[in-house]
Amino acid sequence: MRSFEKTGFGTTVKGKEIAQFILKNANGMELRVIEYGGIITHLFVPDHSGNIDDVVLGHDTLTEYEQSTFFFGALIGRYGNRIANGGFLLDGKEFELEQNDGTNCLHGGSSGFHNRAWKGEQIHTELGVALLLKYHSPDGEGGFPGAVDIEVSYLLTDDNALEIEYKATSSKKTILNLTQHTYFNLSGMNEDILAHHLTINAHTFVPVDERSIPLDSFADVADTPFDFTSPKQIGKDINTEHPQVKVGSGYDHTFIVQAEGNELLSIAKVFHPTSGRTMEVLTTEPGVQLYTGNFLENSPKGKGGLANNYRFGLCLETQHYPDSPNRPDFPSTIVEAGEEYFTKTVYRFGVK
Repeated sequence: MRSFEKTGFGTTVKGKEIAQFILKNANGMELRVIEYGGIITHLFVPDHSGNIDDVVLGHDTLTEYEQSTFFFGALIGRYGNRIANGGFLLDGKEFELEQNDGTNCLHGGSSGFHNRAWKGEQIHTELGVALLLKYHSPDGEGGFPGAVDIEVSYLLTDDNALEIEYKATSSKKTILNLTQHTYFNLSGMNEDILAHHLTINAHTFVPVDERSIPLDSFADVADTPFDFTSPKQIGKDINTEHPQVKVGSGYDHTFIVQAEGNELLSIAKVFHPTSGRTMEVLTTEPGVQLYTGNFLENSPKGKGGLANNYRFGLCLETQHYPDSPNRPDFPSTIVEAGEEYFTKTVYRFGVK
C-alpha cells in the first residue's frame, strides 16, 4: 500500500532540524530520504524469494552523515566529479573554487549540495508517491556564479523504479552538473560487490591522469578491463595491472553512454546472482561514473552494525564528464541565465 510519512531525523551541528521522509509503493518497496544533503539513507527492495532488504550504504545518525567524507546517498552539486586546479574560465572571467581533492574541486567542495539542508515536501503523481526537495544556492556559493534554485524529485513507482528528476534555474550564466551518489549493494550488504554482474552500454570511457583528470582522448573499452558491453563480474578484472585500473585503485571512471541528445536511455544493468536482484539504470545524461568503493572504510560506522568497508558499494553516477568547464571539446555544462536545467535518471529494480 502506498504511503508517505515525515519524521524527525535530528539536528545539525548548526542547529538546523532535519526531517526524514519514508515512501512506500504498492509492492512494499521503501525509500527513506533526509533533508540533509537530500540523502537516500535506505532503499528496501525484494529479492527473488520476496525477502526485502536494504540495498544502499549509509549511517544510522545525522552526526555520522555530517562527519562522513564518502557522500553516501547524497545529492551532488554544483558540479559532480572533478574540476582541475580548482577553477574554470567563463566568458573570459576566472572563477576560483575550493581544492578539496588534491588540486581538484570535487563534488562542489565542502559547500557542495551534499551537506546542505534541503526543504522537502510531498507531491502527488499518478505514478506513485513522490518527494520534492528544494534548495537555494546563493550567488558565489562555493565560488560558482549565479544564484541557483534547484528542485529534485524522488518518485517511487509501483513497478519498483526510483525516478529522479533535477530542475534548476540560475540568475547568471553558470555551470551545473548534478548527480546522485548512492552506493548500491544488491546483496543487502551481505557481501562486497565483486560478485555483482555489471553491463554498461558504452564502447568508450574517459581515461584519467594520476589526479583523476581526463586525458586528451577517449579510450575504447574493447580488450580492456573496462569492457562491460556484456555482463561481467565486477571483480573479474578489478585487480589487473592495466594502468587505468591502477590509477583509480579499481574502477573510478566515466563511461560515455550517450554521444548526443538527451533521450532517456537504458545505459547499465546490475545483477546479483544469489539474491536475484537486478537494477537497470536509465538516464538523459551523456556519461555515467562507475565507482567501486575503492577507498571506503567503516568510519563512521555503517547502519545497524553493517560495515561500509572496502568495495562494499557500487556507484553509477549519471553525469557529464569530469572537468568539462575546462574542456570545450566535451559536452557543455553551461547553463544560461533564466534557462531551465533538466536531467532525469531512473533506477529500476527487479528479480530474475
